[in-house]
Amino acid sequence: MIDSPLSNDGADIKKVAESTGFFSQEEVDCVAELWQDYLEKGAAGSGYYFLVDRQDSKLRGFACFGPRALTEGTYDLFWIAVDKAFQGQGVGKALMHEAEQEIKRLGGRLVIVETSGQPKYEPTRAFYHAAGYTHEATLKNFYHEGDDLVIFTRKL
Repeated sequence: MIDSPLSNDGADIKKVAESTGFFSQEEVDCVAELWQDYLEKGAAGSGYYFLVDRQDSKLRGFACFGPRALTEGTYDLFWIAVDKAFQGQGVGKALMHEAEQEIKRLGGRLVIVETSGQPKYEPTRAFYHAAGYTHEATLKNFYHEGDDLVIFTRKL
């Protein structure tokens, strides 16, 4: 079931990010920082909105999104992650759908997703395509030499 997170979900959100095998320790730490900001300031104050997918008491995945500064109705999907044990079961698709619904409710009209161009991220890019996102741009060697930034968008 997808819902708002509980205040004690931070450790499980971090574990999900770690379990995917995609994120570096620096990226996992970034998720923890966004979570802390969310806890301290709330969604509106921090600009970070979280949703979680939970089955029984097990947190299976999360999404984090927020408004893009200096725009009207444009939102970034900062993170969407599903515990490796639950990948391929529709959890990510359900989280994406609920995040988009919440973004619409908040007045959003456009969602931007950024990801890596590395080969290991091909399933991630395929996921965004399957979810109806359009590949808008690729910035070569963005993260470091040989690692492109791939940008997707979806109009809501």
